[in-house]
Amino acid sequence: MSVLDNIYEKAKANPKKVAFPEAENEKMMQAAFETGMEGYICPILVGDSVRIKELIAERGYDESVFTIVDIADEGYKNEIIAKYVALPNTVLKEKALGRRMENPLYFAMTMQAVGEADVTFAGIDNTTGDVLLAGQMIIGLKEGISTVSSIGLCDIPGFEGSEGQLLAVGDSAVCTNPTAEQLADIAISACDTVKGLLDWEPRCAMVCYSTLGSGQGELIDKVKEALAIANEKRPDLDIDGEFQLDAAIVPAVAAKKVNRESKVAGKANVLIWPDLNVGNTAVKLIQQFGHADAYGPMLQGFNSIVCDCSRGAPVSEIKGNIVISAVRASAK
Repeated sequence: MSVLDNIYEKAKANPKKVAFPEAENEKMMQAAFETGMEGYICPILVGDSVRIKELIAERGYDESVFTIVDIADEGYKNEIIAKYVALPNTVLKEKALGRRMENPLYFAMTMQAVGEADVTFAGIDNTTGDVLLAGQMIIGLKEGISTVSSIGLCDIPGFEGSEGQLLAVGDSAVCTNPTAEQLADIAISACDTVKGLLDWEPRCAMVCYSTLGSGQGELIDKVKEALAIANEKRPDLDIDGEFQLDAAIVPAVAAKKVNRESKVAGKANVLIWPDLNVGNTAVKLIQQFGHADAYGPMLQGFNSIVCDCSRGAPVSEIKGNIVISAVRASAK
């Protein structure tokens, strides 16, 4: 059984409640229906219940697969507002939260914050900025983490890495030019994400255009500083660098370039890019020339799982990201 097959088996063994605030969107409804029908999740459609039911009928879906939550239901809305404001360290009070919950995205995340849903899944009708803002305001960030970031999982045909064809990479979607502190947070979050999702022991490489001092410059200094911060914060994790990409993933190159003991060099299963310019370009190169499937971006750093999918993603990719998000919620 492949790792991806294993993810689907995990989801089916413990289906999680996934809230869809973009319920009327055709692709989102189809993905929610199919993953629910196949037993991977319990889909919750959040919005205008009358319109949602009309669309379910028009599109020929079985309504019983869904739980439908009407944001105009004042009784239920007040119930979850009361639960939310009773939580410790919440930012919003009743009136401010009530106003925001006129937006299905905030309604769904409030449901998640109080345990009525396990995941909020959005990104087609809402921008990444919308999802991040709502997530930080309602769900909040994990203790010790000050940076929201993302990780992707690449399935690369012909790649013979330490985890077969799979390689985790980040951040390729959120942090434009992370500081050393933010880069350290990204590495730590990435290690926690892959361990929870894939049961890997993460071997995380901080990559740039230098291997252990072979190059010089501000970018390299930032990566070195980030490595030191990450190792100080989480000495339990195997995070190493600075490495060029080939030294991180090719054992023969690591043997030539890394003249010290390393648990990561040559066998990294997680790569951390120095900035978004590198990360976004690298993922597109992997997809275009490596013919890889790239799952994600998986947002990380929140107290619980929030997903922002690509607006151009096909239904098949959306379904994969829904299942991955549900399994991440199970791991937490």
